[in-house]
Amino acid sequence: MRLTFLGTGAGRPSKARNVTAIALSVAEPTNGFWLFDVGEATQHRLMASTLKLNKLDKIFITHMHGDHLYGLPGLLSSRTYFEGAGKLQLYGPPGIQAFVECVFGYSGAHLNYELEIIEIGEGVLFENSKYRVTCAELTHRVPCFGYRIVEQPQPGALDLQKLIQLGVPLGPLYGKLKRGEDITLPSGQSIRSIDVVGPSAVGRVVTILGDTSPSEKSVALAEDADVLVHEATFATGMEDKAAAYGHSTFAQAAQIAVKAKAKRLVLTHFSSRYDAEDVASMVEEVKSAFGNTEAAHDDWTIDIPRP
Repeated sequence: MRLTFLGTGAGRPSKARNVTAIALSVAEPTNGFWLFDVGEATQHRLMASTLKLNKLDKIFITHMHGDHLYGLPGLLSSRTYFEGAGKLQLYGPPGIQAFVECVFGYSGAHLNYELEIIEIGEGVLFENSKYRVTCAELTHRVPCFGYRIVEQPQPGALDLQKLIQLGVPLGPLYGKLKRGEDITLPSGQSIRSIDVVGPSAVGRVVTILGDTSPSEKSVALAEDADVLVHEATFATGMEDKAAAYGHSTFAQAAQIAVKAKAKRLVLTHFSSRYDAEDVASMVEEVKSAFGNTEAAHDDWTIDIPRP
C-alpha cells in the first residue's frame, strides 16, 4: 500500500499546491488505486504520476466543497478514453448523485463504463477478503466524512521445506493448507494447516479525514492507524478561527494523533497564506507532542510497510 498526494492545499490552488486529492494504491485484487477527493485539476496531477485512470477502482468524496470536488466531472469524463477502464464506484455524501447527474445532463457527457454512485452514511461502506472501509461524519460546516481503510489479516507463509519433507504434492493441497484447511494425504497421513503455515500478518490501517474541527469521531477512525492523514489548515494559536470555519490547527491534528495512538501523522490541506518554510517550521513545533509528524506536498508518495 502507498499514498500519493496529488493536492495538499486548502480552499484554492496556488503555484505550490493544488487543491485536495489523495490516491491510495492497493495491491489486490486489481493492483489499482482509490482516490480520496478530486479537487480541481486532479487529472492533471495524475498525468504527472505513474497512476492511470483505467486502474482507478473507487472514489471517496469527503464532502461537497469545491476544493474537494470540482475536478470530479472532468476526471470521470476523461476515464472514458482509457482502454480497459471497468466499473467505477463513487462514494460520497448525500447530494453527490445529483451533482454528477446535473453536470453530465447539461454537458451531454457520455461514459463508456459503468459508474455506480453510493451516497454514504456512517458505518461500513464495503468489505471483502482484502479490505474493510468504514466512515464517520466529522465536524465541519457541511456534512463531511472521514474514512478508515483496514487491510484484512493476511495468511502466513507456507513452510515449503516442511511440505516437501512430509511428501505433500505441489498443487491444490498447498492452497487448502494456506487457507487454513487441514488435509489428508493418499497415504492416510493427516497434515494440519497450523503445522505448516506461519503466523498471519497483521493488516495495515490508513485513516484519511476530510475537513474537520477536532472530534472524538476523528479519534475513533484513527485508532492505532499506521498512517493518519489529517488536515492542518491553520497555524497553532488560531484555534478560534479554525473552529469558526470547521477546521483544525497543526497542534490540534497532533493531539488527535496522540489520542488515537496512531503511528504516523501526515498533515495536509494547508492555507495558501503559508509557504513551504512556514509549514516546515509549524511541523517542527508540534513534534514535541507527536514526533512522527510530516507535512505532505504535491506529487509526494509514501509507502506504508506492514507492521
